[in-house]
Amino acid sequence: MKYTYLPKGVCSRKISIELDQDKILNVEFEGGCSGNTKGVAAMVRGQNANDVIAKLKGIPCQNKGTSCPDQLALALEKALKENG
Repeated sequence: MKYTYLPKGVCSRKISIELDQDKILNVEFEGGCSGNTKGVAAMVRGQNANDVIAKLKGIPCQNKGTSCPDQLALALEKALKENG
């Protein structure tokens, strides 16, 4: 399943996710801090989406109240919910 999420409150403009049930096959960020978003995407590839959500949800960036990793966690939650 492919899922696109438009993050809020961060520099990234779009997060594209590819899942096989609850396994993350690929993540791509559009915009944001290139090294950080590529690093996060590489680290979550092959991982269980629920495990990644538990690790990344709530991580802040500066005083924004959210971050690209937090937005990825929210995107994964929505993707899993839509996938049933």
